[in-house]
Amino acid sequence: MQYQDYEFKYDKSRRQICPLSGGKDSTALAIYLKDKVPNLEYVFTDTGAELPETYEYLDKLEAFLGKKIVRLNSDKTFDYLLKKNGNYLPSARARWCTAEMKIKSYERYIGDDLIESYVGIRADEDREGYTSNKDTIKPRYPFQEDGIDLGGVNKILEESGIGMPKYYEWRSRSGCYFCFFQRRIEWIGLKERHPELFERAKEYEKAGYAGDDVPFTWIKGMSLEELEGKEEEIKANHAKRMEREKSRARGKHLTDVFKSVVDDDGEESSCIVCDL
Repeated sequence: MQYQDYEFKYDKSRRQICPLSGGKDSTALAIYLKDKVPNLEYVFTDTGAELPETYEYLDKLEAFLGKKIVRLNSDKTFDYLLKKNGNYLPSARARWCTAEMKIKSYERYIGDDLIESYVGIRADEDREGYTSNKDTIKPRYPFQEDGIDLGGVNKILEESGIGMPKYYEWRSRSGCYFCFFQRRIEWIGLKERHPELFERAKEYEKAGYAGDDVPFTWIKGMSLEELEGKEEEIKANHAKRMEREKSRARGKHLTDVFKSVVDDDGEESSCIVCDL
């Protein structure tokens, strides 16, 4: 299928913005829209806790687009916000990190302007993206509008030469290095590739609380120190599941096999803002 052979309709009275997460779907969307929306703004909201691979991937995309990616930062650091929240670390049920460091930064950047904001949710996904309370923002879902599924996204990335983010070798999504949505095998991947960040996450865990002075753990019911004691068992179980999935899904991209295995472990799914 040719993706650049028709006129893409957009509202020229609005600012056109493509928020980037550092993940494959939003990256593929930026590439897809490159020659369709001439005044498109590319925006990445940096929490200050991103993986090194994320920054490398954004630099690579920026070179391909030939256009600057606006890098937004919260006016408050994570440590400041952690203290403000009584040392209660963010969790799946209290995502103050998303609200404070992602959404507020983005909405401050766009102000009260009329916006068409492009979201990289694919045609084969049954989920919703971030919906703003601001009625000046009109979300657009080009992949759903044009019937582009996972295979189409992979094709866009491969044909552009951008490829997949390097962190997809051990992680299924973009997001902060200490993201509480990481699965156990992903935490082990962080330890192996970025031991200094793993140790920093452990320090946050030791100092933080989950509520009512209950000690916080990034993984429900297990501290990162306990995880280290079960590392070999977790890796062995993951390897078995990967082999089973690969035999079931022949021809599937290895990163998609990994994501299928990780998503099937019964834990909660990722943040709708970060995972694009």
